Amino acid sequence: MSVILELPYTICIWISATVAIVYTLMGGLYSVAYTDIIQLFLIFFSLWLCVPFILMNPHSADITKTAFNFTYQPPWIGSIDEKRAWKWIDDFLILTLGNLGYQDFHQRTLSASSSATARITCFIAAPFLFILGIPSMLIGAAAASTDWNMTTYGSPSPYERGEAGQVLPIALQHLTPNYISIIGIGAVAAAVMSSTDSALLSGASIFSSNIYKTILRTNASERELLLVIRITIVLVGLAGTSLTFLNNSIMVFWIMGSGITYTIMFPQLVCVLFFNISNAYGSIIGLLLAVLLRVLSGEPSLGFPAVLKFPGCTFENGEYVQCAPVMSICMLSNIFTTLLFSCLASLLFNKGVIPKRFDVFKMITNNTPQIELLMSNGTTKTDEEEVKSEAENETEIKLITSRTGQEIK
Repeated sequence: MSVILELPYTICIWISATVAIVYTLMGGLYSVAYTDIIQLFLIFFSLWLCVPFILMNPHSADITKTAFNFTYQPPWIGSIDEKRAWKWIDDFLILTLGNLGYQDFHQRTLSASSSATARITCFIAAPFLFILGIPSMLIGAAAASTDWNMTTYGSPSPYERGEAGQVLPIALQHLTPNYISIIGIGAVAAAVMSSTDSALLSGASIFSSNIYKTILRTNASERELLLVIRITIVLVGLAGTSLTFLNNSIMVFWIMGSGITYTIMFPQLVCVLFFNISNAYGSIIGLLLAVLLRVLSGEPSLGFPAVLKFPGCTFENGEYVQCAPVMSICMLSNIFTTLLFSCLASLLFNKGVIPKRFDVFKMITNNTPQIELLMSNGTTKTDEEEVKSEAENETEIKLITSRTGQEIK
């Protein structure tokens, strides 16, 4: 919108946010589902429609020749500096594993008709994600191979102007015919709006279900929860939109959001699913430690200085830059701390060192583990069920024996 209408970036963001908030309030989960379908078709067909026009633009060189050679701009295929290798690995893990902690991902899987449908959806989405990314990659390569001085955009290039985060709509507007650029930018807008309403609805659902209903108002009615969800959607939308005053790069916010889920939510998910010993006490301490490490590590995008400097930290352009895999360190620290203090809390409560009345989360029990026995028909029984079954069988045998004896007499 800012590229086409030439409006200030902040105003365009607030207009888009207002539209997303309004139709999320009105449509709820249905609006999210329908916009996802529209987004899928628009991205797949519209961007692929734009790719040939951009690659065949007379002011763009062959991307196979500019991949490693300096033509109008530096080569669009770069190299990974050995000093930054750990940072690249960290970003890769953030973008692959961090998204597993997003609530909107589990919103899709849990709303599926069956677990098999949810599983198939995930398997299809994984390779399809790479296919959807190919048009954007080709458009970026063409933008890095273009003589922008010969276009209506002019010189210098978007990268030199600090507009690399908007290179996709810029390339669509200046390297394609008008009717094609409208279709392509419409696809980009649909993708952004769909992600926005998903985030709004998931944030509101988490607050209303996990905090308001569970902690603040356990007796809240459905009508009250609906009102809370609508208020939360507005507040979350305003808070998220306000972040645009700090940075105008969507990629920066995407990596930051994935980094939060990777360091805070993903470790909690792993502990809950794969470690039975984990409980709320260890979870809270692990979460607090991860947040503390992340804040002390610094975030240049938000202007947070690096207080805790890991090995390899360098001083560049007046600020410290971490070269160590900070996010992965925070994530592993979260998992280790959660399991350690979960075991410690369980031990202290079960041994009576801390009285049971202080177990505010009601997480510690003295129940002995149930041993599951595999039955001949493929089902399972716990050891207590098996003992009870054997006692019932023994009683039946005694009754049959006594009746048989009476009949013989």
